[in-house]
This record gives sequence, C-alpha cells and structure tokens, in this order.
Amino acid sequence: MRRILPLMICAALVMVGWRSYHRYTATHLAEAEGFSGEPAVERQSTYQCDGRVYCSQMTSCEEARWFLQHCAGTKMDGEGDGVPCEKQWCGHH
Repeated sequence: MRRILPLMICAALVMVGWRSYHRYTATHLAEAEGFSGEPAVERQSTYQCDGRVYCSQMTSCEEARWFLQHCAGTKMDGEGDGVPCEKQWCGHH
C-alpha cells in the first residue's frame, strides 16, 4: 500500500497537468491565429475550446458544430462543406 499511494498521486498529477496543457495550447493557438475571443453570449456556452479536434472526441452533432465554428485547428470537416462529423454525428440518415 505504501508504494501504490505515491504512484496514484503521481498519476493524478500527470492527468491534471496533461489536461491543463491542452487547454493552455488550445487557448494560445486561437490567440496566435487572430481569434480575439468569443462574444459575451457565447462565453456562457456549455462547451469550451479545450484542445479536442477530432470527431471521436465529440459527444453530439451540436458539440461538433460548436467546436468547428468556435475553435481553431479542428479536423472534423473533411469535405470542407461546413458539416462536421458526418459519419459519426451529423450525417443524414
């Protein structure tokens, strides 16, 4: 038990650090590309640019659309038609 606790603490710190790093890089990438921020109404959204860029990281079509519109560097619109994640979330059935 004495050896497991320090490992669990280290693992938790690594996970927190990894998540913080992704949020930091997503924010600074958007700023570097000239995005000055979102309008006040958009800031209240349940979503935030947190470094996710792929369809496999989304949980709905609504979320994918929000990320495509508001976050830099997304890789969810392979056809370039403005509709993200057509195979996973936003396809026409």
